[in-house]
Amino acid sequence: MAERNRLDNDNGDKILSPEATGLVITAEPSPNLFPISNQEKNHQHDTEEGREQEEQHQAGSSGSTSTPPVHSIFTPAQRRYIVASIAWAALFSPVSANIYLPALNTLAQELSVSISMMNLTVTSYMIFQGLSPMFMGDLADTAGRRPAVLLCFLIYIAANIGLALQSNYAALLVLRCVQATGSSPTIALAAGVVADIATSAQRGTYMGWVIAGALLGPAIGPVIGGLLAQYLGWRAIFWFLVIFAAAFLVQFAVLFPETGRNIVGNGSYPPQKWNISVITYLKTRKAARQNAGDAIDNSQDTVETAAPAAAEVPKRPKLRFPNPIKALTILREKDTLIALVANAVMFAAFYNMNIAITFLFHEIYGYNDFQIGLCYIPIGVGACVGSIANGFILDYNYRRIAKKLGVSVSRDKQQDLRHFPIERARLQIVFPLVFLSICAVVSFGWVLHFRVSVAAPLVLLCISGATLTSAVNTVSTLLVDLHPGRAATVTASNNLVRCLFGAGATAVISPMIDGLGVGWCFTLIAFVMAATAPVMLVVIRFGPKWREERRVKAEALEVRSAGQAQ
Repeated sequence: MAERNRLDNDNGDKILSPEATGLVITAEPSPNLFPISNQEKNHQHDTEEGREQEEQHQAGSSGSTSTPPVHSIFTPAQRRYIVASIAWAALFSPVSANIYLPALNTLAQELSVSISMMNLTVTSYMIFQGLSPMFMGDLADTAGRRPAVLLCFLIYIAANIGLALQSNYAALLVLRCVQATGSSPTIALAAGVVADIATSAQRGTYMGWVIAGALLGPAIGPVIGGLLAQYLGWRAIFWFLVIFAAAFLVQFAVLFPETGRNIVGNGSYPPQKWNISVITYLKTRKAARQNAGDAIDNSQDTVETAAPAAAEVPKRPKLRFPNPIKALTILREKDTLIALVANAVMFAAFYNMNIAITFLFHEIYGYNDFQIGLCYIPIGVGACVGSIANGFILDYNYRRIAKKLGVSVSRDKQQDLRHFPIERARLQIVFPLVFLSICAVVSFGWVLHFRVSVAAPLVLLCISGATLTSAVNTVSTLLVDLHPGRAATVTASNNLVRCLFGAGATAVISPMIDGLGVGWCFTLIAFVMAATAPVMLVVIRFGPKWREERRVKAEALEVRSAGQAQ
């Protein structure tokens, strides 16, 4: 019974539940963001009771005597809001990178600099896009998700105001770096939030929505940027980003709860006083006033009731300056490194196609900047639809393998993956996606080589967008599964490696097309993808062994640290 009254956070710490401490909860620590009627509450109670009885029956039939703790106390409505909000946040990094491109020629003329110097602002943005999440990811894993997101958007809004007001190249270059510092960590932070609220059985769907939000940027960014630059001037681009970010920041500060498991556990414990949302603060004050009135009316009962023992809360690490080295130490893990490299190769292929659209469609079809911006819509739509669909497929494959192994799946309780082949459950989906991507990439190169109708490359862009991003989403979900307690940090590592490969792809794509021709260039890219894909079989084969070695090593380190503390 004692084991049932304890919760495990991602660091392995034991947390007493309210039932174990004898505390009577008079106000919910994480209040509902959406009102629930009494009828809905009764229906929810009956449904949950029936589900619990079914799970207990399954556990009893398998010989298990303990029930794992609920992974997250957030309601389905709250989880939908959390995922939608954090997917909105993840949209800012790709939008900021792409919305700026149609205005490069105009800015070069106004600031009296060359196009090569303007391209340097794109390169510097990508460098900071890879470095910044290393700091913010560690901050989010220690101080909480809310402080990291709030800090990012304060930096981002300030940078955009500066960009809208600046009038010289040096300021543009520096402020673009600051802009990347504020926007780029949002994808890593979004992955951390998903790991907080979603079990492995439902993580694929949630990650699909988050990645879809991030991939919407390349589709809408150039279109919005082209319209604003053409009709309102290039400064309107940055004022638009200020307004867009401010709208997000207001709703985030008011509604978004802290989800970091080392801060609030599964949501049962309140965060630091400075880290609560506005709506939680108001509801807490209201509950406190009601409790004060009840205490006066029932003073005799209060006197006779012994004060309960204090509840044990999650071990919260001390606030410190973020350590970017943590994101690099993850690269020492063999399974993680292989997955990161394979993921980066697919991302680089996706980025090569995005970059090639700009100059190839201008050269072959004579399109202007606004028309080129419209050509990004198919690849963006394909990426969004593919990412969402892939999320459902990931969860389906997880349940399929669990059923085949006789493992009971719960969407509300995180299962012990120690003896579950999570690598196989995720990566089985990658290989058909990579095969379809290779076919689409090769075909894209050769239809441009033969200068066929623009409809053909646009269709292939949509297909490659769907397949490549689905493959990237699959590997990204596996990385979070391998490091659930450090989801933001491992996603920062993923972002770093992808940006390095993406920067390299940006640098070589134009010389490759000039030297090989567009057809053979994309054939070579497809060959690299085909050569990289089989290494993921190594992760399927040896990943469980490496994961167990990592777990044993972490437990030994924890025991040694506890002994030194005593």
